Amino acid sequence: MSRLVALALLACPLPALADTPLSAEEFDALTRGRVLHFYSQGQPYGAERYEPDRNVTWTFLDGECKTGRWYPQGEQICFVYEGGEGPQCWSFFARGDKLRARFENGEGETEVYEAGEIDEPLTCLGPKIGV
Repeated sequence: MSRLVALALLACPLPALADTPLSAEEFDALTRGRVLHFYSQGQPYGAERYEPDRNVTWTFLDGECKTGRWYPQGEQICFVYEGGEGPQCWSFFARGDKLRARFENGEGETEVYEAGEIDEPLTCLGPKIGV
């Protein structure tokens, strides 16, 4: 009887495990040294370079970049950027070779982003100078 129960459990999908947020260690292992491009509703949204010591560089793909850091807060990964307004916290989930990110700071509808690696460096044009 116990074998039948075990086989039945193995045959069942495990959505609870599939929707478990990545730990800080898992997130770091999957992102460190990579540049990930994020998409919202199939459209490019931004890109982020993940460096050692939890340092990051973010761009909305407009040539302007912000440096920052990430840190774990419970089951979430939070980011703070230079000149930003406090932390932005996300839950990250592994989906094959991609990540899914769910924004946790907002009220109302939750935004979901897909991320995949592209072999292109970030384009950071530097600060705007002049009038």
